[in-house]
Amino acid sequence: MEPVEPDEPAAPAVPAAESGSAPGRGPAGGWEVARARRAVAVVFTVHGAVSGSFATRIPWIREHLDLGTGRLGLALVFATLGAAASMPLSARLAHRHGPRAALRVLVALCCAGLALPALAPGFGWLCGALFLFGAGLGITDVAMNAHAVQVEERMGRSVMSGLHGMWSVGALLGGGAGALAAHAALDARVHLALAAPVLAAAGVVAAGRTLDVRAGPAQEEPPHFALPRRGVLAIGVIGFLAVFAEGASMDWAGIHLRDSTGASPGLAATAYTAFACTMAAARLAGDAVVRRLGPVRTVRIGGLLAVAGGVLVATASGPAAGIAGFALIGVGIAVVVPLCFAAAGRSESAAPGRAIAGVATLAYASGLAAPAAVGWIAEFTSLSVSFGLVTVLLCGLVLGAGVLRTDPAGASGGRPGG
Repeated sequence: MEPVEPDEPAAPAVPAAESGSAPGRGPAGGWEVARARRAVAVVFTVHGAVSGSFATRIPWIREHLDLGTGRLGLALVFATLGAAASMPLSARLAHRHGPRAALRVLVALCCAGLALPALAPGFGWLCGALFLFGAGLGITDVAMNAHAVQVEERMGRSVMSGLHGMWSVGALLGGGAGALAAHAALDARVHLALAAPVLAAAGVVAAGRTLDVRAGPAQEEPPHFALPRRGVLAIGVIGFLAVFAEGASMDWAGIHLRDSTGASPGLAATAYTAFACTMAAARLAGDAVVRRLGPVRTVRIGGLLAVAGGVLVATASGPAAGIAGFALIGVGIAVVVPLCFAAAGRSESAAPGRAIAGVATLAYASGLAAPAAVGWIAEFTSLSVSFGLVTVLLCGLVLGAGVLRTDPAGASGGRPGG
């Protein structure tokens, strides 16, 4: 392992006078940046609420269409495919129509897509609906993270982790509302049709208050699709490792505790709860930690905590150790993806959306691969062996965190080093 050097600031300071303004407008002042931060936080919360609302109604969709586990899993893959296909388009839309206008439209489409899966009359229609739903989620994800990078650069300090924490808060709120709707036996078609316009209204209003940092007239229009550059690819690998552990924990935590430790169904379910809650809390507190330690040291320490949690999970002989292990994994990986998005956006300051899209596409691919890989390995060995592999991959966060290092001299935007 390389010696730990002092980390550079999480984001280069940019004077308030240079804050994003659209052509023909005066420079944005500090109050505009603060307003934009609050607005982006609302967009993150709405995006999380859309995801949480849908997740709680998957059982209703399964029963309504009488789908087996295999066909449901195949249908859900289409959501990830839609997200991966749409993400590279975000930068082009922002360049052509302006980032603020693009975000308003994308948030509205994302929320509208929430109502589609429950309306599907059959399996084929469900696959198409989930592809469109995933596309809306994915392209909006890239757009809002690009806005977050602009806000972070103008504030001169880390705010990305807190914004992703607001996404987790939104997911918990949407999931809680969905759980209440399901408990009340409310038809998912009614529930999601009511939730979609409410969330869309909040998201569109908030998007209209974000910064409108447009590319200069000489800026070349981004391509429809572009492979990530080498520096962005290295950042994407770190995001891949974190999301792999996240996907494995989300889908297999309860099953692992039930099969490997003999936990009751109710106790096994608390493993995911512990993971989700510690991740949300760590993200909300993460910016203060990043400001103090810097991104590289933060990810290394988080990686060590996640590795310790993985060891507990893989070797757990009782429910308590397994639950504690998943809680540690949640803490350890919480800020990795936000920091990857921030580093990617700074690596290509002229086109942050394109760089973020590259990282996000790798991360979504990891989220697709992880549950299947864990299940496939467990089929021939055991879930303990599967989480042993997850633990080995988490070591990559400790070893590879240096790619998130920023250049302190970059007043025009830090570049990842290492």
